Amino acid sequence: MRISSPRSIGRRDFLKLLAVGSLAAAGGYTLYEFAPWLNYESQAQQIWLANENDPLRSLVQSATLAASGHNTQPWKFAIRADAIEIHPDSSRQLPGVDPQQRELWISLGCALENLLLAARAAGYAAEVAYPDTADVIRVSLTPDSPQPDPLFDAIPWRQNTRSEYDRQPIPGPDLDRILSLPREPGVSLRLVTTPAEMELLVDYVNQGNLTQYADPAFVAELIDWLRFNKKDALAALDGLYSVCSGNPEVPGWLGRMFVEGTQPQQQADLDARKLRSSSAAVLIASETDEKSAWVRTGQVYERLALQLTALGIKSAFLNQPIEVAPLRAQFQNAVGLGPSSPQLLLRIGYAAALPRSLRRPLEQVLMG
Repeated sequence: MRISSPRSIGRRDFLKLLAVGSLAAAGGYTLYEFAPWLNYESQAQQIWLANENDPLRSLVQSATLAASGHNTQPWKFAIRADAIEIHPDSSRQLPGVDPQQRELWISLGCALENLLLAARAAGYAAEVAYPDTADVIRVSLTPDSPQPDPLFDAIPWRQNTRSEYDRQPIPGPDLDRILSLPREPGVSLRLVTTPAEMELLVDYVNQGNLTQYADPAFVAELIDWLRFNKKDALAALDGLYSVCSGNPEVPGWLGRMFVEGTQPQQQADLDARKLRSSSAAVLIASETDEKSAWVRTGQVYERLALQLTALGIKSAFLNQPIEVAPLRAQFQNAVGLGPSSPQLLLRIGYAAALPRSLRRPLEQVLMG
């Protein structure tokens, strides 16, 4: 899943574009960029550290901080007397990169995991009904003793950090904690650390990039979810803001022009550098390839991301070989998964934190 996975842009090329953009904007954009009334960090802080007074709304608030493909936030929540339902919002589907809604349901699984952690911390026992017969995840709640969990505490600090990492190895005890992470039924997690295995991943990520960035529909869909400056990011409260990817702000027209003109090999080379800068990679797979398995995959990913956050380890997705359908089966065989289906590929390591992405307010994601 391209969970929060942006069109990453080489800094040197972007700086060239900034020079062009500065001339074209005649100084007006620069004034707007630094305007005090556009405080992105303050808005992000309010969203990620919000404190809802209503206990069930608070659970939903935690759920909305989960990861999602392109930060589309493809969910709706219904608060019932003794339950919370998570519904897919198909209007936020990514038909280009996710035509089967596989990544959409993985995103809902991420939200489910946050909700369950928040429920247990708030003093609820939770029972999950998976979407086996209906397109909804239902979480029944009953009062219970609060269960503090460091993974719940990590929710406001989790992010996909899409910069290059510092190549430092992860200590053995931390690797052991990653490998001992509880799984969901039918979901497996494999840690990749050897140079040969990493180079195999590089090869498949390269092939995926060359296919995706040669597809005009893929590029157009990606541009639709990119937010090249804080004005656009604050107006939408979703999508992929360039600064959250470690790139400078530029006017929207300039960013779109650059992405449209990027050659596939440029993206392949950039992601290869990022993967090689990482300490390790993690592959998540499932025994079946259906909605409930996708939801459980999302739970395991979110659990892993929160554990990594608690350990001070960054992560980001490189799902290209899984998103390109003809390549997915080849990748499955090459990495020796047997009958299990690859669902997510992420790289992990150490880097400075980047600004966090935004989220829509509860009023926009709550159903009547």
